[in-house]
Amino acid sequence: MTPAGAGRALERCDELAAITSLPDGIERVHLSDEHRRANALALGWMRDAGLTAWQDAAGNVCGRLEGSEPGLPALVLGSHLDTVTDAGRFDGMLGVLLAIEVADRIRRSGRSLPFALEVVGFGDEEGTRFGNALLGSRAFAGSWQEAWGDLRDRRGTRLADAAAAFGLDASRIGEAARRPDELIGYLETHIEQGPHLEDAGRPLAVVSSIAGARRFALTVTGQAGHAGATPYDRRRDALVGAAEVVVEIERISKETGTIGTVGRIRAFPGGVNVVPGMARFSLDLRAEFDEQRDAAWARIEDFARDVCARRGLEWAVEELYRADAAACDPGLMAAVTAGIRATGDPEPLVLWSRAGHDGMAVAAVTGFAMLFLRCGNGGISHHPDETVTAEDVALALDAFEATVLAVADGPRP
Repeated sequence: MTPAGAGRALERCDELAAITSLPDGIERVHLSDEHRRANALALGWMRDAGLTAWQDAAGNVCGRLEGSEPGLPALVLGSHLDTVTDAGRFDGMLGVLLAIEVADRIRRSGRSLPFALEVVGFGDEEGTRFGNALLGSRAFAGSWQEAWGDLRDRRGTRLADAAAAFGLDASRIGEAARRPDELIGYLETHIEQGPHLEDAGRPLAVVSSIAGARRFALTVTGQAGHAGATPYDRRRDALVGAAEVVVEIERISKETGTIGTVGRIRAFPGGVNVVPGMARFSLDLRAEFDEQRDAAWARIEDFARDVCARRGLEWAVEELYRADAAACDPGLMAAVTAGIRATGDPEPLVLWSRAGHDGMAVAAVTGFAMLFLRCGNGGISHHPDETVTAEDVALALDAFEATVLAVADGPRP
């Protein structure tokens, strides 16, 4: 039988999954009506757990349980409530719900902690709507940039206007920032989003670091022409040039141990009987270490320039996003290790995260650590087939609570 807290967290994942803008899938993006409804649910659950709860100036939801005396610095637990398009139901939101359950358990135990305990549900981690990820946690960490108010979604809506419709003032989003002296650390439980735990037959792992990522919009420009009448020796086919680069991205990524993904490509003008005069495509490039990632990018760009020179094409690059690799705090990692050991695993597995997480942004204001939870179906995520087991969720909840208590009993991170 699933323990009450774990079962309740899974039921609430289902409730959040029902808040979606898609008729046959899950999509919940920043500053949308779905975001508003999810925040309302999460605030209610925080209050049910005995937390003082509020929505901050960036649209994040926060709850607080005071420690042994009012006003102490806080250990923050959390994750994000937004999703990608056609998402699974556990990415991010399960971490928020387990954080609420941990706070509820500690309140019910009557134990006074030497710090306050806070829970946060970040409003934007994925960057699905405005293309720039970690907006919620960047505001929390004090790295919000006013220029982001001019970001636009696919319909042309400015972030500042979406914020106003949501009930926020974009000029005051920076007020969500926390100070380092207000915090002692940030802890997050998250599904692994990969196959390593499942392959190892292990339910939980300690995270050592989060991959550094860069995202690019890449453009190859040639000359459009008639598909039948333009000889091959006179073609400046932008799509064929781009295709060469895409294949080389995969080869270089495999050779260097980086992760390069072209998730979107489009040819212009797009006629079936027209040689493409322009091709635009995306690149998401990640690695455990920034130097490794940047060296791979340099090789990719050198190859692309050679291809374009050989084919009479032009090459243009726009970097859209950069988040450098973030190492977990050793003291908080030790607490996560102790938390997993408390569930009966004497030697917890240690993994680096290939996916990005809010801790990358929170690291600007305080140390962080993460607990990974196994996901099934080959570790698939960002997909409706994303899954976890109730038994693993129960173990993660126990380990997360034990982690908080290990922080309380140990030296200040």
